[in-house]
Amino acid sequence: MANNVYDAIVIGSGISGGWAAKELTEKGLKTIMLERGKNIEHIKGYVNANKDPWEIPHHGSRTQQMLKDHPVLKRDYVLSEANLDYWTNEKESPYKEVKPFDWFRGYHVGGRSLMWGRQSYRWGDVNFEDNLKDGVGIDWPIRYKDIAPWYSHVEKFAGISGSNEDLPQLPAGDYLPAMEMNVVEKDVAARIKKNFKDRCMIIGRTANITVPHNGRTNCQYRNKCALGCPFGGYFSTQASTLPAAMKTGNLTLRPFSIVTQILYDKDTKKAKGVQIIDAETNQTYEYYAKVIFLNASTLNSTWVLMNSATDVWDGGLGSSSGELGHNLMDHHFKCGAGGDIEGYEDKYYFGRRANGIYIPRYRNLFGDKRDYLRGFGYQGGASRQGWSREIAEMGIGADFKEALTEPGKWTMGITGFGETLPYHENKITLDKSKKDKWGLPILAIDAEIKENEIKMRKDMMQDAVEMLESVGVKNVKTFDNGYTLGAGIHEMGTARMGHDPKTSVLNKNNQVWDAQNVYVTDGACMTSAACQNPSLTYMALTARAVDHAFGELKKQNI
Repeated sequence: MANNVYDAIVIGSGISGGWAAKELTEKGLKTIMLERGKNIEHIKGYVNANKDPWEIPHHGSRTQQMLKDHPVLKRDYVLSEANLDYWTNEKESPYKEVKPFDWFRGYHVGGRSLMWGRQSYRWGDVNFEDNLKDGVGIDWPIRYKDIAPWYSHVEKFAGISGSNEDLPQLPAGDYLPAMEMNVVEKDVAARIKKNFKDRCMIIGRTANITVPHNGRTNCQYRNKCALGCPFGGYFSTQASTLPAAMKTGNLTLRPFSIVTQILYDKDTKKAKGVQIIDAETNQTYEYYAKVIFLNASTLNSTWVLMNSATDVWDGGLGSSSGELGHNLMDHHFKCGAGGDIEGYEDKYYFGRRANGIYIPRYRNLFGDKRDYLRGFGYQGGASRQGWSREIAEMGIGADFKEALTEPGKWTMGITGFGETLPYHENKITLDKSKKDKWGLPILAIDAEIKENEIKMRKDMMQDAVEMLESVGVKNVKTFDNGYTLGAGIHEMGTARMGHDPKTSVLNKNNQVWDAQNVYVTDGACMTSAACQNPSLTYMALTARAVDHAFGELKKQNI
């Protein structure tokens, strides 16, 4: 085999790219995984994971230089000295905001699988049917039964811990033992169950393992996940799928490889390979394969399609429907309510649990009808305030210091995560007037939430107050910290799946209609957004698509 010819190419090494590499190599396909950024090795590459705050130059806080250098990252919690090099250099890789859009990217091996929030929920039939029922967007070409066995497949390998309530809007899965709610959360959950027939509160279903699993050590309750976990306590490419793929002997990993285009053969109407720029040397190379999995993350995957086969389609490979780049979605959040809980002053909890509670969607379900479409879930939890509850300038002396050795009051807060509809006008385009460090056109992003989501946010706050006050939380206050599309870091859409090549970019098997040996299985493929965190669905779709691709290769159909 020539060193630039493989059976399969995987573009991107994040959550879905890692799964593609694992599944392809385990089926015996010689595979190259191309990652545009540097290699971060498991354990060795997590340079701050075992450090205390005082061992980091500015204790992990933000410096003025960081604020200057990272105008997008500084908008949210993601800007931190402790893992700054996990996030994309905005000066080297800019983008244009036609409307404000928070794009938080990770260009390195593992991508955002190193920094993700790890909440892992299945979608149910209601989520795959909502578009058709509501007459919004287009119908999903699959249903829950098509993906259910693949949810099980990825849950068993990745290691998802959770409680196994089998709810119609939130199907049960194959879970490791659940993390435990603390004493306040248990009481709140019991009261919500008693007070509301349509609502429940459960422990989060998370990709943190609670028992040793596949050679990985269980979560140590350090809550330092965003620094990389040297124990492998949560699912990441480095801890899980990459070692499995490497074990086969069939994987070649090439970091610093920016894929600039998919090479399209007009005669065969298939892709024959990809072109890359070496991010360090600026040299151009080509790699060839029978099948290509495009998993560069939602917006970058669509960028690659838009920059490919432009001599055949002006809008790029997959643009024949006119939908490439459209229907951009995210989850809107940053609003809810919180307050104080009395009567548990003699209680505390163990460790720093890297997980919270979850209240599944109940609006526009079970006969409920609102003045907006779809719904939301809540994430949050109960905790006791720590030493930082006091302002340093307002206290001094031994008594003050002694008081801070005791935990503060209990508080409980919940934040809504709402579904965003797939609006055609929410879109991305190539802006060729401005280039990145490597001379490549940048993305222009033109998207926003609309009236449907704004109406939903009112319920997200009012319902939170209603629930918290009903269970005895005191001094309940709502909050709306403002939301810009993208801030949920759940970009979805722009290359949606569908039944018809006239209205969608991908078919029911995640194949690009215009080149059916190209599969897109990251967030770009999503036809709607639901309100559950989406990464588990990307994993399941990826494993399902690899199985299909392998079958098609054996039949010589692609």
